[in-house]
Amino acid sequence: MTRLDELTHLVRHSAGAPEGALVLFHGRGSDEYDLYRLLDDLDPDQRLLGVTPRGPLSLPPGGAHWYITRQVGYPDPGTFHATYRLVSGWLDELARSTGIPTERTILGGFSQGAVMTHAMGLGAGRPRPAAMLAFSGFIPTVEGFDIDLSAPLPPVAIGHGTYDNIIAVEFGREARDRLTAAGADVTYRESPIRHGIDPGFLDELVPWVASAIDRAAVARG
Repeated sequence: MTRLDELTHLVRHSAGAPEGALVLFHGRGSDEYDLYRLLDDLDPDQRLLGVTPRGPLSLPPGGAHWYITRQVGYPDPGTFHATYRLVSGWLDELARSTGIPTERTILGGFSQGAVMTHAMGLGAGRPRPAAMLAFSGFIPTVEGFDIDLSAPLPPVAIGHGTYDNIIAVEFGREARDRLTAAGADVTYRESPIRHGIDPGFLDELVPWVASAIDRAAVARG
């Protein structure tokens, strides 16, 4: 058993030798199947190894979770820190076992998964990913957890529904503003939807994802 086995996950293999990886974290109460189809939506040429892990917690009202939610914007510290350590080790093992470094890995997620994307991509001491995709989430505020907004920052795409009734659009705007102020290249889209992912934004992100991998390859020489 390796650390990869510590999180149940699905793998979508690349068409040829993988040029990078795309890891997508699902939302609260879902599972590893929820965003699996987005691997092909975002990477239709299958240049990347795609992976969708399942959150480690089983909580009411059902499904898998990354942390306990008590207040939007402020994950429960105990469960958040435990998951952060677990996912950090899992991502490090994914890079080691596949030979695809974090610098050529795009992290993305929806809702709680977007929160995990911000945490894993911006957490102090974590290696920077090639890019980040955050749908309907927020940058977490957790006691004892530090966000590192020092340069260089990865490019970030943020999508949020203007009428989001679960995580208000203001959280997406705040993430956009914080990252932009820190010097990140931020692509931000609001859509006239509630808590979900706009298919039109996914279409727009296909060349964005390809460009992010191209830039990561050039940066590594």
